Amino acid sequence: MTSSSKHPFHPALLTWPALASAGLLALSGCSVANSDGDPGNASTVRVVLGQEPPTLEACESNLTSTGVVVRSNVTEPLIERNPQTGELEPKLATEWEATSDTEWTLKLREGVTFQDGSPFNAEAAAFTIDRAVNSKLGCNVEGYVFGDADLVVAAVDATTLTVTTPEPDPILPLRLSFLEVVPPSTSTTEKVREPIGTGPYKIEKWDAGQKISLASWDGYWGDKPAYAKAEYQWRSESSVRAAMVTSGEADVAMGLSPDDNMGDLGIDYPNNETVALRLDANEAPLNDIRVRQAINFAIDKEGIVNSLYQGKHQVAAQLVPEGIVGHNPELKGWAFDLDKAKELVSQAKADGVDTSAQISLVVRSAQFPKITELAQVLQEQLSQAGLNVKLKMLETSQHLTYQVRPFAADEGAVALMTQHGNQAGDAAFTVDQYMLSTGAQSYFGTPEFDAMIKKADAASGDARKKDFEEIFAYQNDKVVQFAHISHQTGIIGKAKSVNYTPNSSSGDELRVSEMTPAS
Repeated sequence: MTSSSKHPFHPALLTWPALASAGLLALSGCSVANSDGDPGNASTVRVVLGQEPPTLEACESNLTSTGVVVRSNVTEPLIERNPQTGELEPKLATEWEATSDTEWTLKLREGVTFQDGSPFNAEAAAFTIDRAVNSKLGCNVEGYVFGDADLVVAAVDATTLTVTTPEPDPILPLRLSFLEVVPPSTSTTEKVREPIGTGPYKIEKWDAGQKISLASWDGYWGDKPAYAKAEYQWRSESSVRAAMVTSGEADVAMGLSPDDNMGDLGIDYPNNETVALRLDANEAPLNDIRVRQAINFAIDKEGIVNSLYQGKHQVAAQLVPEGIVGHNPELKGWAFDLDKAKELVSQAKADGVDTSAQISLVVRSAQFPKITELAQVLQEQLSQAGLNVKLKMLETSQHLTYQVRPFAADEGAVALMTQHGNQAGDAAFTVDQYMLSTGAQSYFGTPEFDAMIKKADAASGDARKKDFEEIFAYQNDKVVQFAHISHQTGIIGKAKSVNYTPNSSSGDELRVSEMTPAS
């Protein structure tokens, strides 16, 4: 598929590098020698995940555990980003252009239907945007991608859609690439567990706690995929997932560890996920910047990378890795200095800060390899600095109450383990949600910092890059909401019987239609 001549009209959309963008694990293939009597069509590709998706709701699809199953398999966006080049490409929209400072006009693909037989048209596209961005559903994609801004959408005719923003938005087409389109019959009063989409696969069955089955949809507007079905299971231990591939029980295992020793069945791939602690400055002792600085000094990042991840990860100094527009190459990770950490805690205590107050280290089970071991190391290292840290290991649904507003109440000081992957390649998708004082995943900010972020959001080209670089430096110097740990490298297990090359988006958007049986 080639890009329409109308969409590369903004410098910010033209200059992206290939972006190591998108999410964690990347699935690659599947040992699918299970063909049920159909001689030219291998029947099922079997994928094992780290956790069961909490939902397949389309407006939650930017969550890794949801998007890896649903995005571009069951549902599709208007516009998609090529993970190799970073360019925006047509999907359900064939072309788009800015028709004023605040208005964008999109032309939509004809002849597309949803899996329930209803037509895809401008009405459905407008409905999707209204439901996900302008409603009170509290969709994760709203906070992650669009923030507080509402959009005005209008179906001009069946194949023409206009989207108007409150202020000029140079990256609106990129934001729209995060919206998975659903039919107007979808509930507007509650989130749905299993969406209807326009994608090459439809949801066949979800056996809760067991597996999810997708089946190829005969009415798909594009090319028929090679595999008739995709089955997803989940196991929390990466060693178990790896063993399922080597034993022939699964074809692809996601989120493996270097310790799983997969040999030539293990594939490293570019992964832009960053692990960090998000620190709540609203409660003692984290409400004192010296304590937040002490946490940064107390974490032995080099030791963690080398001992837990065999040196495959990189020490992080900011929430985005190299390749994301706005990454600041001048920033270095905080030095490991336990004496300095103890000194800062002592200074805060001498000034009346209750440094004995409990800090809850909140961690999501099975979120990525070695996370339990990492959590235990962090608890020990922060305790050595003189802080009172209690470890809370939670399942996904519980963890989300700490991750996204409105945050869990009456919890005292919280240090949340977060794994952030900028799926789009532009720092706005990190900064707006994690650093604005009203961001969906931000504990706090300052008016000065908010003004810096708003300025960067409206900029383009070199000015945009420079503004975001300054924001990451200011965060480390003046705000310190984060203690960055590492930029990750992903590993998947892939059976030799499947052809698939993972990319930086595979962990968030595993396109089964890109998999083919090995000849």
